[in-house]
Amino acid sequence: MRDDPMLPAPVARMLEEYRQLLADHGMTWGEPPIAYVRVMSQSRFVDVGPFWREARRQAREQAPGAGPAELQRLECELDYDEVLRGALGPVPPEGLAVLRLTPDGHDLRGRTRAVVGGTPLPLTLLIDSACDHAAWVTVGDQEYEVPAKGARLIELDTAADVRVDGRGLDLSGLTRSAPRAALRLRAGFPCRWSVWNADGQGWYPPGVPPKRDFNGVPYFHGDDLMLFVPAEPLTVRVTRGMEYGWAETSLTPPEHIETLVELTPKRIYDAAARGWYGGDLHVHLNYVGDLVAPPQWAADSQHGEDLHVLSLLAANVSGERVLDKEALEHWAGQDLPWSDATHVARMGVEHRNDLFGHLHAFAPAAPPSLYATGFAGAPDWPPTTGALRELRELGALVGYAHAFRGPTETPEQLVGTPGCTARMAVVDAALGLVDGFELLHFSCATGSARAYRRLIGAGNRLAAVAGTDSMLTYTRQRMEMVASPVGWERTYARVEGPLTADSYADAVRRGRTFATTGPFLELLVDGQGPGETLNLTPGRTVRVTARVIGPEVERLTVLTADGELASTSGSEVSAELAVQWPTYVVAVAEGGAHPRSLFTHVYAHTSPVYLDVEHRRVAREDDVMFCLRWIELLEELVRTAARFDEQWQMDDYLKAIEEARRIYRARLAI
Repeated sequence: MRDDPMLPAPVARMLEEYRQLLADHGMTWGEPPIAYVRVMSQSRFVDVGPFWREARRQAREQAPGAGPAELQRLECELDYDEVLRGALGPVPPEGLAVLRLTPDGHDLRGRTRAVVGGTPLPLTLLIDSACDHAAWVTVGDQEYEVPAKGARLIELDTAADVRVDGRGLDLSGLTRSAPRAALRLRAGFPCRWSVWNADGQGWYPPGVPPKRDFNGVPYFHGDDLMLFVPAEPLTVRVTRGMEYGWAETSLTPPEHIETLVELTPKRIYDAAARGWYGGDLHVHLNYVGDLVAPPQWAADSQHGEDLHVLSLLAANVSGERVLDKEALEHWAGQDLPWSDATHVARMGVEHRNDLFGHLHAFAPAAPPSLYATGFAGAPDWPPTTGALRELRELGALVGYAHAFRGPTETPEQLVGTPGCTARMAVVDAALGLVDGFELLHFSCATGSARAYRRLIGAGNRLAAVAGTDSMLTYTRQRMEMVASPVGWERTYARVEGPLTADSYADAVRRGRTFATTGPFLELLVDGQGPGETLNLTPGRTVRVTARVIGPEVERLTVLTADGELASTSGSEVSAELAVQWPTYVVAVAEGGAHPRSLFTHVYAHTSPVYLDVEHRRVAREDDVMFCLRWIELLEELVRTAARFDEQWQMDDYLKAIEEARRIYRARLAI
């Protein structure tokens, strides 16, 4: 019997192993319990700010006089169920119930959800104990200990047999029975659908994971879909990624009858008709979580979002296991089975080092020899320079992932930004090893964009790109955006000829790109777009025009290496620029929070049009000095914070750093 092309035998075995890991270990899949892994369960129910503020409060309570480093260490050692308890508001979020245990009894709080056809609903129960003794909670045959005055998250469903210290717990108040109706949803092509009732409860077709996006809206993908719903007022919405608006209707379907709902989202712009194709360069099929994702989910998501290019990255989490490695080994170098003329999907790689940065690699011809450094006691070696060289030899398009998570006005802020940020980018960009830089990701777009402009202002040529870090194995995630649908940020690239993995990668390498949360952003300098170079004589005047399509944009700005050239609150801005010395031009579109955006705010940023003068590249002194200071701080980090087994491993970093330093200094001398 031949393998199913969507589920070949190695991938089927891989998924079965993941299902067992989920069953045995819960959402962590047994990964080493670093803070990022330990917080995955709690992050479904509380935003990042309240959670980590509560963590800092608890750390300070333990050590009132501790400094920042000690507080950070203590935060990583806290009981995160207890942190969640302190960070929650008075009303538990959808999908969570809180059981308060006191010496006088207990109190169960949670939202009442509708049940149709008697089918139980998944539920997470937070046990919050105010008792001076340990409590025992039994769910079916599984027993859980809750420490005195402690807290514990337990996964169950609304039909579970729950006992607290031997006494039964009545969960019936968390559900209400509703008469059953049926909807058939049809748009005429694959779309993203959302169905919810007056309480915000989402409804899904059978077998479809109950996913919610960053804004908390339930969603699923497909067309001509049937689902069972309560016979009560409902809202149905349909959209298809950022090139479309949405259509919406409200109805009360009759009991026991299938109701056809035909909705078609209206297109806002057609990028492919202009030669532009949008890609998500950073997606994970399987990356721990509360689901195990078969390839079909990725196919449904890509077509339902009309995402032209999808890169599914094999990567480790916190240990040596590389998730989706078997899928990469099977499909490396070839389009995934659901690809067609306007939708290309490939397996790729995320190379990860939490101290120096993560890399994304699109469409390598074969798996790399190494996926990560610095995890589980391993040394921070080899440097990213080595990983980039190998990935490029494999034909991959490579870029720095989720670049920076905080302010980057100074090199000190940039290098001191917590988390897995792109600290080595200043070296790898100078050495010409990296193609792109994620301005848009799940964190700070403006900080990453400032760092990007410093790099290009110092003479490096990098494409502006986006990667969502969406993970198909999460139903919800409130601390980041990883449960949102693929392609909620995109790298649009102007492709010559038909869309293929190679033609898209070539366009990104040439810098013919813009990164966006939704707006379609155009930039022309004397008729030339992003990625192009104009070689000018001193004093030459050029015409700069930027245009944007997207109702969410509030400000459109044109920037050069020296700062703002022009801006408008409208959809088009033009200006004349007299070029005296080498520079670049980029366009930026911005807005506040908007329903069309699944990011904290609206943002789009082009790659530069480079304006050389008598064949000299831009190398603005302030930007070069910024990068030299960045390198100085990076070298200090290598010497004091990196983990090495041998001196020669450190020397590999220091050699690369010294070569980059020489390049930047040479640019100052021109």
